[in-house]
Order: sequence, then structure tokens, then C-alpha cells
Amino acid sequence: MSKSAITIKDVAREANVSVATVSRALNGHHNVAEPVRKLVLEVADRLRYTPHAAARSLSSRSTQTIGVVLPDLHGEFFSELMRGIDGVASAHRWHLLVSSYHGDPQQQRGVLQAMRGRVDGLLLLSPYADNAEFLADNLPSAIPTVLINTPLVGSQHAVFSIDDHAGALAMTRYLLDSGHRRIAFIGGPARNQDAQERLRGFRDAMAAVTDAEPIELPGGFDESSGHTAGLALLQHGPLPDAVFAANDMMALGCLYAFNQAGVRVPEEIALAGYDDIPLARFVHPALTTMQVSIAELGERAMQQLLQQIDDEAAVNNGLTLVPHLVVRDSTQARSRS
Repeated sequence: MSKSAITIKDVAREANVSVATVSRALNGHHNVAEPVRKLVLEVADRLRYTPHAAARSLSSRSTQTIGVVLPDLHGEFFSELMRGIDGVASAHRWHLLVSSYHGDPQQQRGVLQAMRGRVDGLLLLSPYADNAEFLADNLPSAIPTVLINTPLVGSQHAVFSIDDHAGALAMTRYLLDSGHRRIAFIGGPARNQDAQERLRGFRDAMAAVTDAEPIELPGGFDESSGHTAGLALLQHGPLPDAVFAANDMMALGCLYAFNQAGVRVPEEIALAGYDDIPLARFVHPALTTMQVSIAELGERAMQQLLQQIDDEAAVNNGLTLVPHLVVRDSTQARSRS
């Protein structure tokens, strides 16, 4: 039988299931038992059956495509997030249409408008604390949507996020419990909700210890701003006991500045980050950090979105992940003698 002659009926006959079951399995619907779905996919692959995308779209009004809208595509955080999203999409044979708006509201509005009619669902990451009204006005109401790290109080959409306040609180308390008192914090972008929550956690932990001396430096969630902050600490007065960078990329930039100056970590200064990106465990010294399951965040958000597409009555179950402390070689206890 030639490849062009293979039809969905052939796949159904070979798998010994109905045509409807084949259709649901190939379209990624959740109401198909996992063993049956795997069987159908194996048979379709073996027979080299390829659904006619245009015909399927016309008959089902489905594009079999998910839109993913991110503020940026550069960096380990977004790479890990996309790894989680793509894993679920690939397993269920959905396509991804990925776009970035670079933090520009006008670009974001254009991207959201462009997604209409092209996608069956939308994953949106918009971590800006001051854009709730903008999102309320511009989110396409007719498209199932799941929000990732997007502060939108009272939203009808499921929100998947990270408890950044709890994470920063835990890291700062760990540094304080290790005997450090002068602790520098390298923050993130001013409008970024994640950065604000991590700063709030740092401040709350420091305020609870009477002899703690907080130092705050600006940052931009990238290596360059971490390097700049490290240079500033080297140039102005005695070094603090420890540095807590609001993400790992800034911590790595700061580590490079210290290495350039011959300052030993952790012997002369402790250093910690946040996110536990893959690179954090492979630098020297390996970085103490708050582990955020970034890929899992993407996986869970994508799974929720597919459930909503498959069943309009599905409950919008959001999720808040709590980071946990991973202690590595870049920190050590400090004598308080």
C-alpha cells in the first residue's frame, strides 16, 4: 500500500480501534487511555500515516497549534520553560507558535492579536506588576489561556507561578543562619513581579534579625548586570559577608567579577543565586541556589491548557510551586567569633 493511499481508516483497522479513537489520539485529546494512544501513534508511524492538516482544520476548526508568548527568548530560564512546554506538546502531537515581545506592551498587544485564529490555546508569561489592566483589555477571551508567572488577581484563567517571596525568604534565612550579617542583594528589573517578590523576601528576612546589614544593588536578570554589581562591591568599601543574587545568571556574572579580582568564593565571600539553572552546578565553585522546577512549570501549564481545550468545562486549576534550597560549594558557614 502506497503512503498516499494510507487513510485514518487503515490506522483504525490496524490498531483495532474506531476511527474516532484514532482521531482523538492523533489530536492529543486526554480522553484516550495512554496505552491506546501509544498504540495508535505507533501504528500511524509504522504505516507512515500523515493527517491532512488543512482538511483536519476545516473539519474540526482546530489548528492543532498552541501559542506561547514570552517576554524574551534569551536565557536559561526561558530555555528550561520551553523544554517543559515542548515535551508535553510533542508527546500529544501539538505544534507550537512561539513569539517574544521584549517587554514592550505595544509589541505584546500585536503578538496577542496575531495569535487569534492561528492557535487553539495560549500560554502567556507576562511578569510585569503594572500590566493587569493591559492584560484584562488584550487577552483574547475566545481562546483557552493559561498564565505563567503572570500577576493577574481575580483572573478567570489558570495561573501557574512560583512563590518567589518564600524562596527569597528561605535563602536569606539560610545565609543568616550560616553566620552572615552583611548581605548584599542583587535585584532584578524594577517592573518585574518575580524580582519584586524576591526583594520583598530578602527584606523581610533581614528585618527580622537586629544586627543584619542589608545592601541592595540593581540588576537586570542577566550576566552583565551581575558582573557590574560584583565590580561595584569590589570598588566600594569592605566586601559584605555574602551576596544573594535574584537569579543564577546574575550570580554567575558576579562570580566572574570576583574571580577576576582574585577574591575567593566562598572563603572570602559567600555567593548564592536563584532558579537552579543547569549551569549552576557546573561552575566552580558550584552555586548554592533556590531550585525552581522551571521545566515542570512549563509541563504543568501545558497539560492544564490541553485539558481546557479538550474539555471546555475543565476546572482552571492553577499551581504555585515553592522553590527549595540547594546548598553547594559557593557558600559556607561564617565564624561569628
